[in-house]
This record gives sequence, structure tokens and C-alpha cells, in this order.
Amino acid sequence: MLRQSASFRADGQRERRGIHPAIFYTTFALLLSGNALQGTALLMAPDIARLLGGQNELVITAYEDRLAQMRVEIDRLHSRNYAQAGDINLQLQELSAQQETLLEQHQLVKALVTKADELGLASVSMPDSAVLPELATRNGNPDVAATSASVLQMMDETQEAMSGIASAATERTASIVGELSRLGIRVNLPDTDLDGIGGPLLASLDGADQVSPILEDANAVMSALMRFKAARDSLELAPVHMPIVGNFRQSSGYGNRKDPFTGGRAFHSGLDFAAPTGTAVLSAASGVVSFVGERSGYGKVVEVEHGNGLVTRYAHLSAYLSRKGQQVQIGTPIAKVGSTGRSTGPHLHFEVRRADEPLDPKSFLDTGKRLLAMLN
Repeated sequence: MLRQSASFRADGQRERRGIHPAIFYTTFALLLSGNALQGTALLMAPDIARLLGGQNELVITAYEDRLAQMRVEIDRLHSRNYAQAGDINLQLQELSAQQETLLEQHQLVKALVTKADELGLASVSMPDSAVLPELATRNGNPDVAATSASVLQMMDETQEAMSGIASAATERTASIVGELSRLGIRVNLPDTDLDGIGGPLLASLDGADQVSPILEDANAVMSALMRFKAARDSLELAPVHMPIVGNFRQSSGYGNRKDPFTGGRAFHSGLDFAAPTGTAVLSAASGVVSFVGERSGYGKVVEVEHGNGLVTRYAHLSAYLSRKGQQVQIGTPIAKVGSTGRSTGPHLHFEVRRADEPLDPKSFLDTGKRLLAMLN
């Protein structure tokens, strides 16, 4: 009786809509195949947190387990009894549409996660589903409505993931800009206020797709990431990195002090780092070597221009490892520690100057420590 009733419904549909049985079952098979893609998207979305945490092997294992689970549930969907248990075509179509939206959303999130990871935002915490819920059942058959609710939940979580990336990027951009601004360094960020659009005013067309709000959200997140990249890149030119590593100690600070030769009060225009002769001296930021030679009282000197009117000076050197006009990066060896000029022993004298006026290098190095701690 059940089989005859189902046949009568199918015949009824043919009379009303003119759908051939072969077309009906082909369409139904395509919808079921689409659920396999839905399963893949559902499996991936909850693992954004693990992807961002670098736990790739755990993610792969979780995918395999969940794929096996979804295969079992999809096999249930192929059950003839379920296919004949009422008119589920509309529900399946709605689920298919949700699946396509989730797939689009997830692909965008994957791209954003990859970009965030490239920019050093891999430690960002994202919402994470515990385990993909099993496909709900009703009277022993899969429940499409409950599955649809699970899909919508996953869509919400991927939306939260995008928001999380944007929030982290925006927060860190603000931190970098604020720290560097206190040092008088201006950060050039991409202008996100450019929203020029246009075109002739035409009547709307039925069936024409509207611009996806998901795409607009993803563009906003990517904009936040690009601003963060510009802010992070500005650190390359900011002399906030240590000019020496290894066995050293700070032997003198910036400001007035007792002069080691006269015993009277005198102004010290930089920081002194006592270290063995020959210790590598590193560029504190990217820039161009602007001077290599000797200066009165400083002995052998190397100077590097970094933009924003900033110049770093490295003095009392024993040897040069760079030449005038050379492009250098953060950490490029440019000289060796020595005791030339007015010096009591081997050490690096490090200065930060703007408009040929000395600034306190400690403020720059302390800023660098805070920012690097945040970025790491």
C-alpha cells in the first residue's frame, strides 16, 4: 500500500507539473550528491580554530572521521523508504541552497584564515564547534529539517570566524599605530573609506542575483587584514629592534651622567652596550647606509637612514661590515663592536636621531619589545 500510494503521488505530480519520473529521480540523485559537498563543508568549518592553531594533523584526522560519519548518514538518504515518506523535494531544495551558501562562506573563510596565518595572526582564537552533530533522525529516517538547523549553526560559526579575524587584525593595527605614533612615526594605512560606485540607473531584473552579503563581509575582513599588513610592515622601517645580540649588557643610559673622563656632568646622547670586541652590530631597522667613517669623539661610525626623518648611529666600532648606499634589513650585520674614539673599553654606542637631534633610544627599543611580544 505504501508503494502504491507513493506511485500515485508521483503520478499526481506528473499530472500537475509534467515532470517525467526519470527527471525526478535524476534531480533527487543530484540533490543527494550535493549533500556530500555539504558534508565536506560542515566538516571543515568547525576546525577553523585548529587551523589557526597550526594543528593540521588533528584537523585531517577529524575530517576523515567526520567524512566516514557523513557517508553513513548519506547512505540513509538513499533509502527508498525515506524517498517515499512524503513530499521532501522542497525541503531538499532549501537544504541544497543552504549548502551552497555554506560552501561559499567556508571557501572565503579558508582564504581569510590562510591570509591571516601568513600575516602572523595564527594565534587568534576562533569559535570552535565541539563535534559535528549527527544527522538527526525521525522514525528511523534522517530528518532534513534538523540537518538544515545544523547547517545554519555552522554558517553562524563561520561568520563568527570572519568577525574574529577582523577584530584581531583591527586591534593589532591600532596597537601598532598607537605605539609608533608616540615615537613620532606616522604609519601609512590603506584608505578603506574609498567606496566609489556607480552606473546608470536601470530597473531591477527578476532573477538577477544580488551582491552576496557574504562577499561584502569577506571584503571587509580582507580590508582589515591589509591595514594590519601595512601597520606590521611599518615596523620594518622603525628602529625598534635591538642592534646587538649575544653576550652584552647595557653599561650606560641616555641623558645626563658623570663623564668617565672628566668626572663632571655631561649629556650622553645614546645607549651603551658593553660587549666583546668583534661582536656583530646589527641594523635596528631596514634602511639605507648613509655614512661610513669616523666622527670626532665617536671613532668609527656607521649611520643608517630609515625614513620618517629617523637615522640610527652606531659608534666606537672596530670594523665596518657595510658600505655607504647599501640597502640593509632588520638584523643585517653592519659593523663590529670596538673601542675607537672617546671610549673606556669595547662597547656599542647606539643613537636614534631626527633632524640631527638625539632621541632616547630606550623608548624605541621598549616599544619594539612590546610590539614584538604582541605579534608573537
